[in-house]
Amino acid sequence: MEYRRMGRTGLQLSVLSFGSWVTFHKQIDDSIADGLMGQAYDSGINFFDNAEAYALGESEKMMGRVLKMKNWDRTSYVLSSKAFFGWRGKNNKPNQTGLSRKHLFEACHEALERLQTDYLDLFFCHRPDPSVPISEVVWTMHNLIQQGKVLYWGTSQWSGAEIMEAHRVAQEFKLIGPSMEQPQYNMFERFKMEQDYLPVFQNVGLGTTIWSPLAAGFLTGKYLEGIPEGSRLAIPGFDWLKDRWLQEDKIKKLKKLAELAKKLNVTLASLAIAWTIKNPNVTTAILGATKSEQLTDNLSALDTLNKLTPEVMEKIDKILQNKPFMDLA
Repeated sequence: MEYRRMGRTGLQLSVLSFGSWVTFHKQIDDSIADGLMGQAYDSGINFFDNAEAYALGESEKMMGRVLKMKNWDRTSYVLSSKAFFGWRGKNNKPNQTGLSRKHLFEACHEALERLQTDYLDLFFCHRPDPSVPISEVVWTMHNLIQQGKVLYWGTSQWSGAEIMEAHRVAQEFKLIGPSMEQPQYNMFERFKMEQDYLPVFQNVGLGTTIWSPLAAGFLTGKYLEGIPEGSRLAIPGFDWLKDRWLQEDKIKKLKKLAELAKKLNVTLASLAIAWTIKNPNVTTAILGATKSEQLTDNLSALDTLNKLTPEVMEKIDKILQNKPFMDLA
């Protein structure tokens, strides 16, 4: 396993990590989660990602139960949560969502309780909240760090400008600014990581814990012949994922990528994951496997990474035709 520093912090994250979005509670139970987290940990993964909104809090409860049973040395792994959407779904009332001081404070304590831990290594603002002054957000996160409940705070799906504004406020009041961002990044979703965040990487530094490196499973190729039963795109309520990925143009490109993967003698999934961590600005790519063999294949991206020569990367870009600033003429 390779470990990378998270931006300009001293924290080291495994370049591949394990997350629970969609899978925990919705697709797998405690025993499967136990097996997958154990396999991940034994493979060198040290970062486990979660959020208050995942399965309306049940995902964190499941991860908390597994971690308690595993009884790993708490200093050997990194644990995260995110706040914004709340965990009550349609029953959310005012102040139970968003980035107000009240919700961030309460969401942090609720996450600690569900995950059965004394502190969160990483705590993310799960979306920007234009209705809350950025100074309130920065002050709250700074206070949570001072109280020892959070070690690093960051953002998820914020724009580069919003992250820089948070740093401006932190600098003005001598507070701790955001250390990391959790954006979507994969072969078909490149703008934030490859263009929007460049000034942030250069000026203040930014760790990135990217999600959906396989585009919700689309980049495994398993949807080329329809939607398999039990897969992520078959879950009720996730039609938006289906609409985003099952498009004719993307499917054509996916078939060409599959041909390239075959020539390299690697799986399409490992090629897609390796492509994301080839970007030096990626600290870690979050995996979301539901089966042991899937996780094993995902982890093989570490070997596939060595096959991504400049020539192979150029071939991938010619297939994708979506590199920011690329001259498509």
